Amino acid sequence: MTLLAGPFAPLFELVGALALLLIVAVVVVAAVLLVLTVASIRSGRLYFPRLLRPGLTAFEGVMRALFKAVGLEDQEMLAFFVKLGNTMNARAFAEVPVAERAIFLPQCLRNASCPAALTPEGLRCKRCRRCTVGEAMDLLEGLGYRIFIVPGSSFIKRMVKKYRPRALIGVGCLAEVKEGLEMADKLGLVGLGVVTLKEGCVETLVEWTSLYEAALLGLPASAVPEDLHLSAHEESARDPAMDQDHPVRADVADGHAGP
Repeated sequence: MTLLAGPFAPLFELVGALALLLIVAVVVVAAVLLVLTVASIRSGRLYFPRLLRPGLTAFEGVMRALFKAVGLEDQEMLAFFVKLGNTMNARAFAEVPVAERAIFLPQCLRNASCPAALTPEGLRCKRCRRCTVGEAMDLLEGLGYRIFIVPGSSFIKRMVKKYRPRALIGVGCLAEVKEGLEMADKLGLVGLGVVTLKEGCVETLVEWTSLYEAALLGLPASAVPEDLHLSAHEESARDPAMDQDHPVRADVADGHAGP
């Protein structure tokens, strides 16, 4: 009590006032972010993505609690983070030459009886046709991409350090893709994410057309081979409901971003 009433009283009052202002500012910013996020998720349109991305990153812990309080599921929140990151990175990704891009596929996409052996650079696909990974790799490598099938993030960091790509596309479940985009940001890379159609560690699925669309960003139409157009068309025809069920598309430059 003596200190509060003594010569330090003005200092304590200043600290208290600043703390109160900080709390009010955090509450106001969090409320704005919450409104923008919920509105974006419900409408399917990103509002003020340049404000949302740094805000959600800086206040992620607070925002997670608020999202749960208003009934947003973790999957919705993760999907929104991924869509936001993809939208913000699409233009920069398109400006990177294909020779300086890389694609990282998870090993869970392969068939359970896959004969590929693990090497220091990930799994080496043998094109056995027991799954669709080999076919997709042929198409993407034909565009000039360097592709890795990896069992974990440590492989990604090692390949990034070795080959120095400027941009990458990562495929995985929602949580993995979100973490991958954050890792790419920390490494100074332009990252895009494509989410698998189901969770799990064995024989998961990805909508290859979404990966192709992301991979084709910035490429002239003349550089796209006919078999890639055909593959995309055939895959859509096999399951036309895929686009409706998939929580996050890789068509990152869809024009739905707000101001």
